Amino acid sequence: MIFKKLLVLLLVSLWGIPRLCGQARNPVIFADVPDPSMIRVGDTYYMSSTTMHMNPGVPVMKSRDLVNWEIINYAYGILEEGERLNLENGKNMYSNGTWASSLRYHKGTYYLSTFSNNTGKTYIFTTKDIEKGDWKMVSFRPAFHDHTLFFDAADRAYLIYGGGRLRMVELNDDLSGVREGTKEKVVIENATAPIGNNFILNAEGSQLFQHNGKYYMFNIAWPRGGMRTVIIHRADRIEGPWEGRVALQDQGVAQGGLIDTPDGRWFSYLFRDYGAVGRIPYLVPVEWKDGWPVLGINGKVPETLALPAGKGLIPGIVASDEFRRKKKSADLPLVWQWNHNPDNRLWSVRERKGYLRLKTGRTDGSVVEARNTLTQRTTGPKSTGETALELSGMQDGDRAGLVALQSDYGWVGVKAENGRKILVMVNAPEGRPVEQEAVELKQDKVFLRIACDFTDMKDEALFCYSLDGRNWTPIGNTLKMKYKLTHFMGYRFGLFNYATKQAGGYADFDWFRISQP
Repeated sequence: MIFKKLLVLLLVSLWGIPRLCGQARNPVIFADVPDPSMIRVGDTYYMSSTTMHMNPGVPVMKSRDLVNWEIINYAYGILEEGERLNLENGKNMYSNGTWASSLRYHKGTYYLSTFSNNTGKTYIFTTKDIEKGDWKMVSFRPAFHDHTLFFDAADRAYLIYGGGRLRMVELNDDLSGVREGTKEKVVIENATAPIGNNFILNAEGSQLFQHNGKYYMFNIAWPRGGMRTVIIHRADRIEGPWEGRVALQDQGVAQGGLIDTPDGRWFSYLFRDYGAVGRIPYLVPVEWKDGWPVLGINGKVPETLALPAGKGLIPGIVASDEFRRKKKSADLPLVWQWNHNPDNRLWSVRERKGYLRLKTGRTDGSVVEARNTLTQRTTGPKSTGETALELSGMQDGDRAGLVALQSDYGWVGVKAENGRKILVMVNAPEGRPVEQEAVELKQDKVFLRIACDFTDMKDEALFCYSLDGRNWTPIGNTLKMKYKLTHFMGYRFGLFNYATKQAGGYADFDWFRISQP
C-alpha cells in the first residue's frame, strides 16, 4: 500500500496532477489564432500568432500545459504610420498588416520575426523578457514571405522563405538586414512536389527545426480537389539536399511545426480553417520513426489528447471588461485590439470613470471605415457579446454600437438623426450595409447583444437589444457569417462610434461582457 502511494506521488511530481485527472480536446483553442509559432523555454511554452490589421500586433501567448493559453504581450503597439495602416482617406490594410511570425529563443534572447505586405518590409523584434519586457525592433526590405528564422550552431541567423521554391538568406549579426556579400540560395527547388503538380496552394508557411542532428522543414500545401496538407522535408545540412513526404492529410489541419514536452513527448501544433470563427489551433501527437516525425494517430487528428483538460478561453484569450481602472493599471487589457492603428486622442477609459469613451474625429461612411473600433475575438462553438451604451454625447449623424466584424458584417446600435435616437440593426451581405429594422428610443441608455453560433460551421449571428438589461428583444435578421479573404480573419466583436455628418460627438460604453454557453 505504501509502495502504491509513493508511486502515485512520483507520477504526480513527474507529470503533474492535470495529466492524471484531465484530458484535452481538439481544437485546443476554438478561436482565431492562425499561423502559430511555438517554443518551449524550461517548462513554459510561448506561442505567437497572426492578427494582421489589428493593433497592438503579433500577440504572444503563454501556457504551462500546451492547452490553456493566455495573452501576455504583443510585439508592437503600432507597426508604422501611414494611410493604409491608419485607415485614412479610403485606404486600409484589411487582410494584410503582418503575417506568419516566427518565434525563437537563442542564448537568453527571444526573437520574433514577421513581415508586412503593406510596408514591404521584414521586421525582427528582440527582448530578454518575453512576458514583461518591451521588444526592440529592426526592419529592412524586402518583405520575406512566410519566412522561418533559424540560428545555427555558430550563431549565424538565416531566413528561409517563399512559396514552392524555398530560398534562404543569411542575416547580419545584428539582424538588421541581409548580410552584405552573401547571395540568396535555393534550398528546396519544388517543396510542393510531394502532393504532385495539381494544386491550389504552393508549399509555404515554412517552419524549420533541428532534431538529433537533422533539419526538418514544415510546410503547408493544398492539392486541387483535396485539403490543406502538411509536408515535411528532411536534410542533414541546411543547404540540403532535402527529401520530402506528405506528413498529414486530415480535416485540413495543417501549417505549424514541432514542440516537445519536458517529459519527452512530442506534438505538432497546427491549425484548421473553421468557417467564420476563423483559423483554430489543434495539437497532434508525434512519434519518431526511422528519423521522421510521424503525425497523428494512424494518420488522423485525434479528438482527445493525453494533456490536461482545457479550462476555457476566458479570461486568457477573451474577457469581459467593466472599464474600471485603477490609477496604475493599463488602460486596456491585452485581450483587446484596435481595428487598424488607433487615434489615441479620441478614446479614453479615464475621462469618465468606469466607461470606455469613443469620440469622433472625422466623418465616415460605414463601420469598416471607422477608426477606433475596439475588438475581441469571437469564440466557438458559441459565444455571446453584450454591452451597455449611453447616448447622451452622440451628435446628429453619429452611429454607435456593437458589431460582428468581418467584410460581411452586422451590427446593432444607435443612429442619431434629426434630434432622435433610433435603435437599428444593420446587415451587410457582400459588404453592402442594409438597415433591417429600426426602433425609436425614448431613453439615453440601451443594452446590446450579439450571439454567435459556429457549431458545425453553422456561422449565424443573432442580434438583440434590451431597455432594462434584463429583458431582451430580437432585432433585425440573422447574419450569415462568412469567412472572407477580404479581411482574412475570423469574426470579432467590436465596439464602435463614427460620425456621418460632423465630428465631435462621443459614445460611452459602460461595460463589455463575453460569455460561452
